[in-house]
Amino acid sequence: MAAYLQWRRFVFFDRETVKEPPGPDGAAAKPFALPPGIAVCDSGRGSLVFGDILRQIWFLPRSLQLSSFQAYKLRVTHLYQLKQHSILVSVGEDEEGINPLVKVWNLEKRDGGNPLCTRIFPAIPGNKPTVVSCLTVHENLNFMAIGFADGSVVLTKGDITRDRHSKTQILHEGSYPVTGLSFRQSGKTTHLFVVTTENIQSYMLSVKDYPHLELDTHGCGLRCSSLSDPSQDLQFIVAGNECVYLYQPDERGPCFAFEGQKLIVHWYRGYLIIVSKDRKTSPKSEFAGNEAQNSDKQVLNIYDLCNKFIAYSSIFDDIVDVLAEWGSLYVLTRDGKIHVLQEKDTQTKLEACKSVFLKNLFEMAINLAKSHHLDSDGLSEIFRQYGDHLYNKGNHDGAIQQYIRTIGKLEPSYVIRKFLDAQRIHNLTAYLQTLHLQSLANADHTTLLLNCYTKLKDSSKLEEFIKTSDSEVRFDVETAIKVLRQAGYYSHAVYLAEKHEHHEWYLKIQLEDIKNYQEALHYIGKLPFEQAESNMKRYGKILMHHVPNETTELLKILCTDYQPLGDSEGHGMLEGKKANSEEFIPVFANNSRELKAFLEHMTEVQADSPQGVYDTLLELRLQNWAHEQDEQIKEKLHNEALSLLKSGRFKTVFDKALVLCQMHSFKDGVLYLYEQGKLFQQIMHYHMQNEQYKKVIEVCELYGDQEACLWEQALGYFARKEEDCKEYVAAVLKHIENKNLMPPLLVVQTLAHNSTATLSVIKDYLVNKLQKQSRQIEQDEQRIQKYREETTRIRQEIEELKASPKIFQKTKCSICTSALELPSVHFLCGHSFHQHCFESYSESDSECPTCMPENRKVMDMIRAQEQKRDLHDQFQHQLKCSNDGFSVVADYFGRGVFNKLTLITDLPSGKVATTLEAGLQRELLIHTKRST
Repeated sequence: MAAYLQWRRFVFFDRETVKEPPGPDGAAAKPFALPPGIAVCDSGRGSLVFGDILRQIWFLPRSLQLSSFQAYKLRVTHLYQLKQHSILVSVGEDEEGINPLVKVWNLEKRDGGNPLCTRIFPAIPGNKPTVVSCLTVHENLNFMAIGFADGSVVLTKGDITRDRHSKTQILHEGSYPVTGLSFRQSGKTTHLFVVTTENIQSYMLSVKDYPHLELDTHGCGLRCSSLSDPSQDLQFIVAGNECVYLYQPDERGPCFAFEGQKLIVHWYRGYLIIVSKDRKTSPKSEFAGNEAQNSDKQVLNIYDLCNKFIAYSSIFDDIVDVLAEWGSLYVLTRDGKIHVLQEKDTQTKLEACKSVFLKNLFEMAINLAKSHHLDSDGLSEIFRQYGDHLYNKGNHDGAIQQYIRTIGKLEPSYVIRKFLDAQRIHNLTAYLQTLHLQSLANADHTTLLLNCYTKLKDSSKLEEFIKTSDSEVRFDVETAIKVLRQAGYYSHAVYLAEKHEHHEWYLKIQLEDIKNYQEALHYIGKLPFEQAESNMKRYGKILMHHVPNETTELLKILCTDYQPLGDSEGHGMLEGKKANSEEFIPVFANNSRELKAFLEHMTEVQADSPQGVYDTLLELRLQNWAHEQDEQIKEKLHNEALSLLKSGRFKTVFDKALVLCQMHSFKDGVLYLYEQGKLFQQIMHYHMQNEQYKKVIEVCELYGDQEACLWEQALGYFARKEEDCKEYVAAVLKHIENKNLMPPLLVVQTLAHNSTATLSVIKDYLVNKLQKQSRQIEQDEQRIQKYREETTRIRQEIEELKASPKIFQKTKCSICTSALELPSVHFLCGHSFHQHCFESYSESDSECPTCMPENRKVMDMIRAQEQKRDLHDQFQHQLKCSNDGFSVVADYFGRGVFNKLTLITDLPSGKVATTLEAGLQRELLIHTKRST
């Protein structure tokens, strides 16, 4: 129970008397006067509705233009205007006696200028005449309840505007007059509250048989009950003389000690309106209702039940009723006047509340602002002022609670600056926590909050803050990791980094701060391929230094068939990715043993490994071989290096492999690479440097056919040796002689430099060479004599052709070999053809088809000879005029001028001067070729 004497009083309504519109003459407006005899009233659909004792129903719109129509023959006793429909329900009398009639009017339809009456029926419970005490209608037009003075309640169910679609029955019977009825709709459930002078009951109309429940054993007078809006959960309000009670359909709710005899009760926009007798002027009556004396003073109070204050209070003379329409309250008094109560706007209310702020009643001001739906900015300003007030009083805990309520509106720095003192760190922490919970914190706020936790050493709060679910993270994770790391909370920082997949921070902390290399390596093994690869490149050297074996194993997996650790579902289903093993070679700096194991593994499982892998492995094996002292192990390493060279992986990097072998004095490798590169001279020079004479001879024998100059170099090498090398010189000379590789004079000059080489060394060579040359000279002389005789014969033949006739005695065609028939074609060469054969096969009318191929070859050779003869003259001229004769010779060599051309002809003693001689030479060439 709440005593209203303790409630604050405000004036949130302005009171005015409704006046008539001013006249055309500009005279002062008079107070508006209601028609006399008003007995009942209601409001809705833009009008105030009145019923009088003179059978009229009146409508007063906002323009104050009254209109009326006759609804009954005697009087109107009750009115109910629906708020959502243009339907008016009235109760009145058309004849003397107790015979009330209910009429339903459709205000949108007209019947002779009056509203259409859609239904009329007597309001009698059963056959017993009684007076109607109250009336209510459900807004869905499916229920209408009528209460009577004898305690009966009649319920009409169905379409209340039509007789045929509705059913009327007695819902309630009792011994006490029914003083109030109200429908309550909650979802699909409909209740009817029935209040008499002695009890209160609730009926459930949405269930068959209408079960009911008695809520209380005391009631109220007429018009002293009402139904609240959803702000008070649609509670049924009953105003007794001592208290005001609120009821739910199944129980009684709170009550308020508003004393005084209640005359009228209404609910308006969250306010409870009560009209009661003024205790100073009116004695307390035992029965409340309409029987007050005209001279009575009545008090109208407007209560805010939520915030527990009185929004308005005023005294009126004999109130008829209080109506709500057009956003205002209208108070009708017995003298015919209408007083309007206009609620003040929110800003005006806040101005009026300044006195409340000065008296430090901030909680009431806050409740007041909320109930009047003040916007969030206005509420935030009140919270800020309240917080400032508490802060100035030294109540920092209370102040921070108010500042927390300003989050989202007030700049956080305003509050943070007030609580930066170390003694107020608890309050600052609470504010920053809420700021993060509302996802309004930036990176600086996160830094500050974590610093507060670390200063307070509140590990539990710190863990609670960082161990939120992913959907509830309200801070910048990277900032939090940095702060925790800086404060030394490495485990918390690592937790955050792992949870939110900040891999770089996780590895930094593990490797640089915690020094947990094993865990860091295990973590990398769980990452996706791209991230595992990049992190191994970044941290591989550190890990290799501290955990070399494990790091090597991970690199082997990463470069062959990588699957993240723990990814059991995807393992084997997808093809693993492979990193470039060559890129990880720098990781093994100062870890040659692990590097060798890694490279050997890669070459075994991945034959197409990058070339750098094989290069590095070769270098490692050569280094190990060069530094090894144990002969057995050295031999093994020698074989491994040589087998790697012979694997065929160094063809594209021949020079690099050769340099490596030379750097480490790996003889077999050098020789193998020389052989593979066909560097036969280098092989021989290698043996020459080592004075391995037999090897020199073997190289010449093996590769001399591919590179003949090897024998010449071998002869020069042995010639320079002062020691006795007769055996090797003899072997070289024998081969030179067989292959005719050097002129004898050059051989003699080469061996002349050797003081130990005597004439006996080359005696056999010179004798054989001279004998061969003698035989060659004889053969050449015989050939010359033969050519001269042949030339003489051909010249004679040519002269005969020129001077004597040619007889053609061929009997067969030279093409088809058939008997020769006319017409035929004969050539001086002796070939004959059928004319049709000649025309089919001949390319030229002047050439013999049979001799033409050979003739053309000869002619081409002659033209080439003539061309070169011209070039010879030009060459001689340039050679004489040029300062650099060698460059001229080199140029002609490049153009192929000195290419050897062999012609079978005689060698003229001098230059042919006449054209006839040139023609004879051509003929001679043609006949020579033909006879050949």
